[in-house]
Amino acid sequence: MKQGIFLVMPGPFRIVEGQIKLDDQACKGLVRWVENFDRVVLACPVVPEHLVATSKTSIIWQAITDLPCADRVELVPLPYAYKIQDFIQTYKTTSQLLSAKIQECQYLCFVLSGVIGDWGAIACLKAIKLKRPYAVWTDRVEYEVISRTLLKQESLKTRPLKQLLKNLLLLPLLKPYQRYLCRRSQLGLFQGQDCYSAYSSFCKNSYCIYQTHTQKSDQIDSSNLNLKIQSLSHGEPLLICYVGRATEMKGPLDWLRVIHHLCKAGIHLKATWVGDGPLLSDMKSLADKLGIADKVHLTGFVGDYKQVLEYMKKHHIFLFCHKTPESARCLTESLVSGCPIVGYSSLYPEEIVSKYGGGVFVPINNWQKLADVIVELNSDRAKLKEIILNAALSGQQFDEQSLYQNRSDLIKHYLNINYC
Repeated sequence: MKQGIFLVMPGPFRIVEGQIKLDDQACKGLVRWVENFDRVVLACPVVPEHLVATSKTSIIWQAITDLPCADRVELVPLPYAYKIQDFIQTYKTTSQLLSAKIQECQYLCFVLSGVIGDWGAIACLKAIKLKRPYAVWTDRVEYEVISRTLLKQESLKTRPLKQLLKNLLLLPLLKPYQRYLCRRSQLGLFQGQDCYSAYSSFCKNSYCIYQTHTQKSDQIDSSNLNLKIQSLSHGEPLLICYVGRATEMKGPLDWLRVIHHLCKAGIHLKATWVGDGPLLSDMKSLADKLGIADKVHLTGFVGDYKQVLEYMKKHHIFLFCHKTPESARCLTESLVSGCPIVGYSSLYPEEIVSKYGGGVFVPINNWQKLADVIVELNSDRAKLKEIILNAALSGQQFDEQSLYQNRSDLIKHYLNINYC
């Protein structure tokens, strides 16, 4: 009898002194998978060390052998093959490895992310050939992410010409490729309403899921929530924050323009961007140019997850300028922290506050209107207090244990076929 679940994800793994490591947030997810399956086989590409050394993103790497469930996890390192030549050279042996693992496991769940180097997609093709039912999982609409960021000025400045040309050539293939894999799947797990809207009609059984690593104990308590609301009545500055990487898809320069507009409007504020990324130096330069460096605190990477939540619990507004359809975990974490989400509109943020409220949205790229919305909220602090309370209510929907159990139950229900 085949047992357990086979997961193929973009990862990545990192190998340090013979130990396989994964980022600490992914490790939390792995623990949850083991709570729901007797055995977990996890396959991810191994990032080369020279890329780790030159990366502008800080990651807390955790040895998987240190996890309490390590004895029930099998790790399958895959090639880091995002260059066409590397992908071609490693395709045969890797696809054979994926086929072998597919035949060993009862449940199959594969994350789709692209074309070249996307072993999750190749695992789908192998499962189709072996006539095995599988689940697909997406956390963003990749072809929209690429098309919206490909020719942006920031992208042209920071990305190598070869990468830009590769994306231009592969972009027309990506949408039909992913739709084909969804059509042949037995279950679609689409993270957030943007993904669900883009992919659900191509899948037999589609569900909108959410990804968070917050626990019920992380949700803001009534005491801290009341302190935050009371601070709005005491003439304290408006506290605005964001948590995430400074990349073009997160709109960090628009974020600064909003802050500048608010300062020009005479609003007493403090703004904090928590996170690193390739555009962090550009943010510092623009903040200086706009004369708002004294109002903006760019913390860089903060590795303590609890500390990050504390930032959001103390702030009045979570300002975001996301330019692509993605299911950003920071938005649910902000709601868990009782910090309303105010930013560019898309299906995902609209849906996560649709029941209880806690968000205000404007059309994408309209940072001027976004600033005007915050000016209005600051002048009507009674309304802002109400939105903060609603955000905390919306945040109660998102706890890691319940969400992973729901996802696992769906996989067991739709892929529960007895293979011998």
